[in-house]
Amino acid sequence: MNLSCLIVEDEPLARNLLTEYVRKVPYLTLVDACSSPLAAIEVLRKNTIDVMFLDIQMPEITGITLLKTLQKKPLVILTTAYSEYALESYELDVLDYLLKPVTFERFLRAVDKANQRLTSTSQPVTASEKTVDSNQPFVFVKDGTKLVKILLDDILYVEGLKDYVTIHTRQQKITSLQRLKNLEEQLPSNKFIRIHHSYIIALSVIDVIHKGEVQIGNVFIPISDSYKKTFRDIIEKNQMQ
Repeated sequence: MNLSCLIVEDEPLARNLLTEYVRKVPYLTLVDACSSPLAAIEVLRKNTIDVMFLDIQMPEITGITLLKTLQKKPLVILTTAYSEYALESYELDVLDYLLKPVTFERFLRAVDKANQRLTSTSQPVTASEKTVDSNQPFVFVKDGTKLVKILLDDILYVEGLKDYVTIHTRQQKITSLQRLKNLEEQLPSNKFIRIHHSYIIALSVIDVIHKGEVQIGNVFIPISDSYKKTFRDIIEKNQMQ
């Protein structure tokens, strides 16, 4: 799928670097590279933009302010030198958050995530569709007004209920305002699997697999019909290794 891109960055060196990165990726088409949010508003008005690379600290108005003024937003990948904006970016539902200086490898992971998001269907996410870095040993989740770092090895299972997820770890339970699918995209498929529309489990902590449920400690978690085949394939693959 070809993705139309807009770069909004006031620093010439950073803008040129992102332009170079976009031109290296065959399925990305650069519509414009703006030096200010006000110029970007006009580009967005006249063009269909799939992905916007947006700096935060800019003259006139900030990237955050620009996002808040847009009624119809493209997928947004924030680029900034300041990590303290991470929490606010979660609240604005941005796709990814790149800290400067942005490497090409990290840039590729972000645009691959955008490509997957725009081409995805309502079907369960498969292992091949995940873009998360499986070497990253933790995730950050929003808990109230703060971001909490959770080690992947501590997670037992995740339970979803409408717009909330509860992450059950070895030490505690953390409830976060986000959909289960969003968290699923952050968890590496070699360690976690979704077995129900409301549950994701860690493969390493399974004690017993019953006919229609999984036992983790004293907890029994159902396996829904739509996820049975994927779960069975993963278990059979692990048995063969």
